[in-house]
Amino acid sequence: MLAVSELWQFSEQPQMFRILKPWWDVLADLLSFTMISLAVFGCTIQILDDKLFCLPQKGLRCDEIYKETHSSLNASADPVITRLDTNQYKFINHICYQLAVHWFPKCFPFLALTHTAGFLLCSNFWFKFPRSSSRIEHFTCILAKCFESPWTTRALSEMSGEHPEELNDPKSHIESSTLFLTSKPSNIVVDKPEADSVLDKKECEQAKALFERIKKFRLHVEESNLLYTTYVYQTILKLLMVILISAYTSALVHHVQIINTCSVETHGITGYSQFCCIYTIAYLVSNTTYCYLSCILLYGLTCLYTTSWLFYCSLKEYSFDYMRKESGVSDIPDVKNDFAFMLHLADQYDPLYSTRFAIFLSKASESRLQQLNLNHAWPANKLRCRLQPNSSGRLELHLFMLPGLPDTVFDLFELQSLKLDMINNATIPAAIEQLTELDELSLIRCSLKVNGVALSFLKAKLKVLRVRFLDAEELPSWLYMLKNLEELHLTGSLSPSISKNITLESLRDLRSLKVLSLNSNISKIPQAITDVSGHLQHLCINNDGTHLMMLNSLKKMANLTKLQLMRCDLECIPHAIFSLINLQNLDLRENKLCSVQEIVSFQQLSRFTCLKLWYNSITQIPEDIRKLTNLERLYFSHNKIKTLPFQLFLCSRLWCLDLSHNKIHVIPPEIRQLQSLEYLSFACNEVEAVPDELFSLRKLRILKLGNNMLSVLSPKISNLTQLTSLELRGNNFLALPCELGACHFLKQAGLVVESALFETLPLDVKERMKAENGNE
Repeated sequence: MLAVSELWQFSEQPQMFRILKPWWDVLADLLSFTMISLAVFGCTIQILDDKLFCLPQKGLRCDEIYKETHSSLNASADPVITRLDTNQYKFINHICYQLAVHWFPKCFPFLALTHTAGFLLCSNFWFKFPRSSSRIEHFTCILAKCFESPWTTRALSEMSGEHPEELNDPKSHIESSTLFLTSKPSNIVVDKPEADSVLDKKECEQAKALFERIKKFRLHVEESNLLYTTYVYQTILKLLMVILISAYTSALVHHVQIINTCSVETHGITGYSQFCCIYTIAYLVSNTTYCYLSCILLYGLTCLYTTSWLFYCSLKEYSFDYMRKESGVSDIPDVKNDFAFMLHLADQYDPLYSTRFAIFLSKASESRLQQLNLNHAWPANKLRCRLQPNSSGRLELHLFMLPGLPDTVFDLFELQSLKLDMINNATIPAAIEQLTELDELSLIRCSLKVNGVALSFLKAKLKVLRVRFLDAEELPSWLYMLKNLEELHLTGSLSPSISKNITLESLRDLRSLKVLSLNSNISKIPQAITDVSGHLQHLCINNDGTHLMMLNSLKKMANLTKLQLMRCDLECIPHAIFSLINLQNLDLRENKLCSVQEIVSFQQLSRFTCLKLWYNSITQIPEDIRKLTNLERLYFSHNKIKTLPFQLFLCSRLWCLDLSHNKIHVIPPEIRQLQSLEYLSFACNEVEAVPDELFSLRKLRILKLGNNMLSVLSPKISNLTQLTSLELRGNNFLALPCELGACHFLKQAGLVVESALFETLPLDVKERMKAENGNE
């Protein structure tokens, strides 16, 4: 009996395992319990001492003795007298039980117990086998958590449009019912505002952890069909056992007889050798066997049904099509292999389990949960503390590496610029309409979708868009619809050899576009830029060192006023530039210019005022520079210029001249002709002396002479009364002239010198500079 209890204990499983026991397995377990009971009953009656009673035949057959004895008993006749005593009867009974009774009725109860143990082992093997049981345990644990999670109830209620706190609000009811929507391939989706969550932060974190756990579990169990294969094998094995047991039991059950003839060579002991024996428990054994055989046949029917279910149903795939249609959650994926098989089994128990499990397979549901977590982590007051002015003077919010876009962002009504850095799989909702001051958006490696209402808002309000991308998904398709966009800044590779899937579509619908900046590695100007050439005013191309060819399309940009061709591997100034009659500002930074003799052609451009040729390899300034009479700003810094032609100083309208980081030894006295000069830089050269003529430039406000070979600063510095910034650091000065005190606008912060050199100034001058600096 102890062995039987241990066997039944083996078949018992944790409470949650019942989810994976369909009705036929439950019926099989009940039949197994019945068969164990029958086997135990059979074993019990086998331990009786008086199972067989024998009498000597005395020349009669057993059936005649049975009839005679039966008639004698009915007629109250005298009993049959034999010469055997009690011990001899017992001896004969035991001998005949071993010889005359067939082995089947004697062994059947123990065989039945063994058979049933085999059925229980087969039925429950996959619950005990380490590899399969670990998957089952994990699955049932996750399923229980899904069933109990507050997020499950929340999500299901939103699917059905019956959010608990919104039942009395028809408007909220309509909005919440549109929470989960079909994800389209396009970057534009349609949704509606969503109600706030009633889940607290801890519940959101638990649900988030459950999403991650299900992802990992799904990846693990969808790799193989271990559970399905194990279940099939154990079902087939049970069916074969049923066939075998039914066959031999049916063939041997007739050997259970009440009357048995026993021939024993005991004539010298008892005086008889033939005995007629009555098997007293034959009736019980026979009926127990038939009952057991009936249970076996019923058990076999369950095995046949299970086999047909296994082979005629597609159990290696599980479709949530019904769930998708009923709930509107179209992104619930179908599952396969062991994951699908366990869900099919769970459906046999209760389909509601799969319904609740599906919530945690939906990316829309996970996105909504992430949104709630974000709202908890980033309240409006925390975001407001991160607002600060950007380089354009707009009040900007910078969000970096968040899993989504917090809804609380749209409570910052004063927000003017939104910068999203490495934020993926987020949607800009209709709530962006609340940001009436927003006109600048920066996307750095973000893949965003835009709500239909939000897109209409961006079309009307957005003025500046900055996008940094690495692949096609990060380049928003909706940027081509922003008809009121004035500035577009794109940063990313457009080289066919590197980015095969990234191309610029036509920008012709951007009729208000004035500024276009492209930081890439193109070999020619894209057609998309040519499409807006008619109204483009500022074009900036930073080509990352890639050679830019075929610049003839620049001629079409008649309204261009500012052009920047930086790091384009140019060796000369492109001739197409001289056709831009409205051009005012040209920047050719970090190219390979060695000679700029073409500079004379700029005289054709009557509005041209600013030329930036810095960070090149220019060795000399051509004399034809004098013909650029309208030039106001000139940048030749970071080149290899050694001497300055006097024709340079004939550009009398210059108010900004930057010649820093060259190899200039001498500052020509002709510099006095630049009376409009306000900014002058000779920093990082080899200048040994400053001519007195330089101090006649009375409009000069910024003078940079740092990192040269100067040793004396003329007292005439006092003539520069408008000076606000003076850089002298990195020279050989021993002292500063006290005449610096005449530069009343010069403060300590504007005087860039070594600390020891500053101390050489008169005390009153130092105190004045410090005091004015402190007042600011």
